[in-house]
Amino acid sequence: MGYKRLLFYGAFLLLYGLINFFIALRGGQALSGSYPRLAWAWGIFVLLVSLLFPVSRWLSHLLPHEISRALIMVASYWLGAMYYLFVIILALDLVRLADRFINLLPANLKTPHPGVAAVLFGILLVLFVYGTWNACHPRIIHYDLSIAKKSSPLDKLRIVMVSDIHLGWIVGTNRLNAMVDSINPLQPDLVLLVGDIVDEGADLEAEEEIPRAFKRIKSRYGTFAVPGNHEYISGQVYRVGKFLQDAGVTVLRDRYIKVDDGFYLVGRDDLNRGGFSQNRRKDLRELLQGLDSELLPVILMDHQPFKLEEADRTGVDLQFSGHTHLGQFFPNNLITHKLYERDWGYLRKDHLQAIISCGYGTWGPPIRIGNRPEIVVADVRFK
Repeated sequence: MGYKRLLFYGAFLLLYGLINFFIALRGGQALSGSYPRLAWAWGIFVLLVSLLFPVSRWLSHLLPHEISRALIMVASYWLGAMYYLFVIILALDLVRLADRFINLLPANLKTPHPGVAAVLFGILLVLFVYGTWNACHPRIIHYDLSIAKKSSPLDKLRIVMVSDIHLGWIVGTNRLNAMVDSINPLQPDLVLLVGDIVDEGADLEAEEEIPRAFKRIKSRYGTFAVPGNHEYISGQVYRVGKFLQDAGVTVLRDRYIKVDDGFYLVGRDDLNRGGFSQNRRKDLRELLQGLDSELLPVILMDHQPFKLEEADRTGVDLQFSGHTHLGQFFPNNLITHKLYERDWGYLRKDHLQAIISCGYGTWGPPIRIGNRPEIVVADVRFK
């Protein structure tokens, strides 16, 4: 494991540990007055369940498959619970801080109270039941657009794009096969897999089934893929590329191809390549050298939708991206709105048109709150 990956995991685990310590501390304080034994039990519970997230991945190759999967599932749900507990407890603390100056709260809520904890867990239960159901029911989103270039007999193109599948212990082959069963009736001309195809922890029992599922995708011109940041975080970018190639998927890492003399398809390597390897990805202008963007339409796959103006300046007509998950669960979407020029949907930017997907799968907690997983269909006309 390279030192950059060690630094990344070290920083993540430090932040993860601090948040869990905060949750254990504030929960213990809420219970200590009336239920001191329960306060100790809460602290031990948080310690054990928080350790489950890193330890379950490490033990996954030593324990029986079904036990490993169950432990990883519990650990992933705790990651979601941890997030919401931290946000809600922090918000309550800020309200209590403000109460010192403007007297907002009634007397019985001025200090942590076990009744508040009970209400909090009830809210989490409802959110998680809904979020789990929502994450497993993707929708199909349609876009109709046109590109003002046409120098071949090709009049129109149906593109199906999927991003952020996150195949692994949580999103397994059942979900992948369901995705393929949704794609094929759409009769695509082109299928694009725009990064984060595989999660950090691959389900070894399912790996043999994954290429079979991808082989079932039917399209006129084939299936194409680019890596995302999770392929680099996991250190599996070459391994993922190989099994995709074995499944008949063409992986484009900083290269382009001309398809049916009708358009160029360009695949950028992920922005995180420079953070987890010795070499950075190519500059887009360098990547497009030798490509006649004045003559034929240029379609770009780039996992992360940063610096859309660069694609616009270099003659790209249509860009497909993912990565944002639209925050995956509310209120993270408030952050993604600020991080990206467009974190979901369609954007027209001078010459460039861009479609950003919130993704098909999930990372970490198998829940989605405030957005729906999706498969994107873009009907493109050339004129």
